[in-house]
Amino acid sequence: MEKNINRRDFLKLSGAALGTAALAGCQPKSAATSGTPASGSPAGEMEYRINPGNGDKVSLLGYGCMRWPQKPGPDGKDIIDQEKVNELVDYAIDHGVNYFDTSPAYLGGESERASAIALNRHPRKDFFWATKLSNFRDASREASLRMYRDSFEQLQTDYIDYYLLHSIGRGGNRAFETRYVENGMMEFLLKEREKGAIRQLGFSFHGNQKALDDLLALHGKYHWDFVQIQMNYMDWRHADGVRNVHAEYAYEQLDKLGIPITIMEPLQGGRLANVPDIVAEKLKERAPGRTVSSWAFRFAGSFPRILTVLSGMTYLDHLTDNVATYSGFQPLGKEDLAFLEEMASLMKAFPTIDCNDCKYCMPCPYGIDIPGIFKHYNQMVNEGNMAQSAGQEDFRKLRRRYLISYDRAIPTLRQASHCAGCKQCLEHCPQSIAIPRELRRIDAYVEKLKKADFGSKIL
Repeated sequence: MEKNINRRDFLKLSGAALGTAALAGCQPKSAATSGTPASGSPAGEMEYRINPGNGDKVSLLGYGCMRWPQKPGPDGKDIIDQEKVNELVDYAIDHGVNYFDTSPAYLGGESERASAIALNRHPRKDFFWATKLSNFRDASREASLRMYRDSFEQLQTDYIDYYLLHSIGRGGNRAFETRYVENGMMEFLLKEREKGAIRQLGFSFHGNQKALDDLLALHGKYHWDFVQIQMNYMDWRHADGVRNVHAEYAYEQLDKLGIPITIMEPLQGGRLANVPDIVAEKLKERAPGRTVSSWAFRFAGSFPRILTVLSGMTYLDHLTDNVATYSGFQPLGKEDLAFLEEMASLMKAFPTIDCNDCKYCMPCPYGIDIPGIFKHYNQMVNEGNMAQSAGQEDFRKLRRRYLISYDRAIPTLRQASHCAGCKQCLEHCPQSIAIPRELRRIDAYVEKLKKADFGSKIL
């Protein structure tokens, strides 16, 4: 087997080659049993990858701490449900998950604290902390240093295992220089790595090919210990390409440099867990005992350079399913990889919006529920509930269903019609979605549905 995965070899790789490709990068370590695990029922031990840079034995399933469960607080606003967080963390630790990824920007700044309360009930040696310098809104040296030091206080630790420059790539080199170089933070972080306060230093990437190339060109200067990319079977070859790099290209470049990779958005913001009905039927037909989302996690874990695959698991059934996928892990073979490429091509025809519900665009100054609107629209598209023209079968029923469900999901004052086009949301979107344009498109669709005379085409 060749040491690098490239475009020519992608569909030539066998499952066995992928599963035993220790020489290509992060080495798999597991006492997993063979056989196909049923969903929620682990059939072996958790799959681990060895970080070639420092020997860390990292669980292939990593916990993304951006979507902890919430409940209404005393004032009616949602707060983190700490009891449920503790239960999820305990299950994860008990089943071999040892990588936990958080950020000062998650859940209104409360993710680090809630994660620490849950995890610090366990021995520090049993898990790895990953957090970020999320200085989007204030990149001054003073604010950046305060955020960095606050993370240690919130996490109640004297060292951070994996520290990331958060969401770089957008804005190109200029944004990177502003957020990390001109304020002296790169120099500071490199010194922190030297003294051991940071064990591994890397970055999470959102951007186009040129932005990635520019950052990787700095590898000789900064020595990136790891890089976090968005990778799933849709973005492998069907990313925007202009705003966001194809994951295949990103993987290849990092693999060539020998840089371990952590994966975010293996479900593309939930899209690959809620696929169109026709795709779901094909996935179920091919593997009746597996969930739809498990296909995406098997894809993400099937590449040897991958250190861990992050999932923001809000509910226990999500956690148990993912644990089952990575316990007694079976990488995808060449036929399955080809099959997923067919599914990706099929899904490309559905006009969904690449929102991953990160909520970085919030709060909207005009009160618009941006992620809620996109989530509702994508759900209706994926379920085949879009009214398109008067000649469509069940047009009246589909029209009524969309309008009623839209009003139920999004309060009137928070709907797309109230977008003023201020564009404040644009700079914060890691997916580079043209948010005002998409809101106008959805609002125009809703207005056409309301005024439809049943003789004109809607879409």
